[in-house]
Amino acid sequence: MNKTHSTLLILAVGAWLLGLWLGPTTGWAIFALGLLLMVLISGHQLQQINRWVRNVHQPPPASVGPWDHILAPIYRQLKQNRLQIHQLKSQVDAIIMAAEALPDGTLTLDEDFRIQWCNQTASAHLGLNLATDRNHPIFHIVRHPEFIHYVQSKKWDDSLLLQNHQPGQQRSLLIHISQYGIGQYILVSRDITQLERLERARKDFVANVSHELRTPLTVLYGFIETLHETSLDELDQAQRQEYLRLMMEQAEHMRALVSDLLTLSALESTPGNEHVPVAVGSVLQQAIQQGQALSQGRHHFHMEIDDGLNIMGAETELSSAFSNLINNAVRYTPKGGKITIYWQQTAAGEALFKVKDSGIGIAPEDIPRLTERFYRADRARSRATGGTGLGLAIAKHVAARHQAHLAIHSELNQGSCFSLRFPAHHVAHTTQLGPTATPID
Repeated sequence: MNKTHSTLLILAVGAWLLGLWLGPTTGWAIFALGLLLMVLISGHQLQQINRWVRNVHQPPPASVGPWDHILAPIYRQLKQNRLQIHQLKSQVDAIIMAAEALPDGTLTLDEDFRIQWCNQTASAHLGLNLATDRNHPIFHIVRHPEFIHYVQSKKWDDSLLLQNHQPGQQRSLLIHISQYGIGQYILVSRDITQLERLERARKDFVANVSHELRTPLTVLYGFIETLHETSLDELDQAQRQEYLRLMMEQAEHMRALVSDLLTLSALESTPGNEHVPVAVGSVLQQAIQQGQALSQGRHHFHMEIDDGLNIMGAETELSSAFSNLINNAVRYTPKGGKITIYWQQTAAGEALFKVKDSGIGIAPEDIPRLTERFYRADRARSRATGGTGLGLAIAKHVAARHQAHLAIHSELNQGSCFSLRFPAHHVAHTTQLGPTATPID
């Protein structure tokens, strides 16, 4: 018997006893009054319950009579459900955050290949906007025929290489689709643009090296074959000397090429050397002597060098960079031209190296590519003067390892200026600048 029945029984017994004592009319009146009071109390309790139902997140009313044993388990279950929902939401949020952190693009599709969700990486790869593209077929956004064929074929054992062109950017994407659940698909996109670029660079490098070596090897083989098949009596001394000179030139070109390749490989594959104070003045004297030997008196050299200006660096690397820039000026300056070499401290405390020439100059469209390996603005002249096409690439790497900036300024038929600007904190020691070493900016 529940609480309501107990209350009615007590009320009925009490009214009956009072009716025996005070009369039946009084007993019935008391019984009716008790029923009315119970109805009023129940109405008040129902109002409390009605208010609580509108906000079940709050605890139920403290005492609502017979409803207490009903509302208490309902509230406990609601509280347990809210806790479970919160835990599930936290897990879903963690999964979404993990998916957003993936380096690959992730996209979920329904059975009709409509977009359900994607991370930011997928949005960037495929040009998606989840707010507007959700529930739209993926084919409406990615319209490449090979992509549509790949998705619809459902033969997803292999991945698809997709060249995706977007405004101002071209990406090479590796696309793979897998099925999960029933009628649910996940699409993963990986940006391999850099890998493709590196692979092309590797192929170009191998092709360029092969091409650079083929010419001197062909010349050497031709002369060796001629000397092998020709008796000594058929060649006079002058011819033999000429053949040997030409062979020596080609051998020297290959030696220089291999030497530059080894230098460039070391710069690219090894960590930066521990920098020590370098007496740049003596390093430059050696580099200038090499340039003058290459010039063979055909050019006028002018030097403005502060012998007291030293920097922290790697001597062999700096020597290679300086020599390459000076030798380039010699190779591309006609006979009688002027080559000026500066090594000074700027007003800002930086160390500045400049090589200016009055040579043939460089076309504006060629300047951005000059530091590429084997790139030559004038191939015929570079080959004729023994250039390997690696000098500026080496200078660029040396500059990067010394936190320096390589700048190139040139105009056709107006000469060129190559400069290396080293930061002030690399300056190891300076002396008072002399009158011929005015700071330049």
